[in-house]
Amino acid sequence: MKFRPLHDRVLVRRIEGEEKSAGGIIIPDTAQEKPSEGKIIAVGSGVRNENGEIVALDVKAGDRILFGKWSGTEIKIDGEELLIMKESDVMGIIEKTKKLKNAA
Repeated sequence: MKFRPLHDRVLVRRIEGEEKSAGGIIIPDTAQEKPSEGKIIAVGSGVRNENGEIVALDVKAGDRILFGKWSGTEIKIDGEELLIMKESDVMGIIEKTKKLKNAA
């Protein structure tokens, strides 16, 4: 099934966190915190400004994002648990940085 969010909403797939603590202890599913990091699957067309023009969203499909702990609404599409949230619930985009070689 295809799903297209409306207006300023985005569809997000959570990126699962580590199942072990820093000390190597395995954390059971029931004790794990839900990750607040995800990947955007689909975005809406944007919102209308005062002039009636559509303003596009700052995020796009494929972006890796951080969002609030209680952000969004959990939905199930084709058996997969996803989140739908407004763009304003997104705190930021995680960008990959290139590692520089040591100039020694």
